[in-house]
Amino acid sequence: MRFQCLVCLLLAGLLFGQAAPPATPPAAGAKAEQAAAPVPDKAPEVKVGPDDTVITLKGFCADSTQQGDACKTAITRAQFEKLAEALQPSMSPAIRRQLATAYSRALRMSVAAEKRGLDKQPKFDEMLQFARMQILSQELSRALQEDSNKVSDSDIEEYYKKNGANYEQATFARIFVPRSKQIVNPVATPKPAAKAGEKAGAAAGAKSGTAASAKPSTPQPPTEAQKKAAEEAMTKTADALRARAVKGEDPDKLQKDAYVAAGLPGNAPTTKMEKVRRTNLPATHQSVMDLKPGDVSEVINDQNSGHYIYKLVSKETLTLSDDKVKTEIRNLISSQRYRDSMQGFQGNVDLNEAYFGPTRNPAMPMPPRGPKPPAQQGEEDPD
Repeated sequence: MRFQCLVCLLLAGLLFGQAAPPATPPAAGAKAEQAAAPVPDKAPEVKVGPDDTVITLKGFCADSTQQGDACKTAITRAQFEKLAEALQPSMSPAIRRQLATAYSRALRMSVAAEKRGLDKQPKFDEMLQFARMQILSQELSRALQEDSNKVSDSDIEEYYKKNGANYEQATFARIFVPRSKQIVNPVATPKPAAKAGEKAGAAAGAKSGTAASAKPSTPQPPTEAQKKAAEEAMTKTADALRARAVKGEDPDKLQKDAYVAAGLPGNAPTTKMEKVRRTNLPATHQSVMDLKPGDVSEVINDQNSGHYIYKLVSKETLTLSDDKVKTEIRNLISSQRYRDSMQGFQGNVDLNEAYFGPTRNPAMPMPPRGPKPPAQQGEEDPD
């Protein structure tokens, strides 16, 4: 447990890095040459032997009879680097310094804890056993990752041959037609107020009704029949726009017409899509990769958003001579192998719901934390 917390501390420190201090402006009258003096790229290397001391804990020693400057603990470079490499290979100098500080504090605190007998408590052995399990699990995960990273060139070639269609890259003009036309029902016009000179009794009798009718009413929501008619109108629009695309009309103009037909304000989006691959498209759209340059797809209906029309402009095939393709395939194979190797350690666990409670769905509300304390005398119930 302690080792894991220490590793988390070290990894969190990586996110911050070390920022260079701001340059100090030259004093008044200083020469420009002095202000522009070159700064060395890195500090001069200091050679430290494996048996040289790199950490000294003053006032901390195993021999309690030693006092003053005589009581100290020295840690050599070899001892410190053995720990650093075990926690995180190739640790940066900044993180090594953090580790040195954390290790020095942990060493002092652990000795003080032992003097109190905290390592003799019953829970200590359970915590130690669990920490051991965690460390072993992390080491196994690291070993499985290293095994998964062993991807040969023949593995890459075999994957490429089986999935060659995924390495076709195309440029499209895509026209999007909204699923439904905008429906705006008219707002009811308020009735005019009573004219001066009318009988007071009639005016008083109609007072409440006149006041209510003077308020502008909100538009009525569309009926089911209106919704259906609006969707059917855009379906016909999509078919008409596809026919115009087949005849060679400009896709950008067709896209603008689609937005006008739908009653949408603002500028229509661009239709150009570059460097598109099969895996970048929704499953129901991937068939457009089989088009030939100049071909226009059928209207693809998406119940959630609208209608799509693709025109293939150009297409090329990425080859293994591209290092990016090789790297991508290598990472895909490695990730899949790692997931497969970890699959056997996950699932197949039955938990006693009478003890642990039912599995909580993310959409379920949090259970109550306990009975609500009654309001004190003189206080109001917040609810």
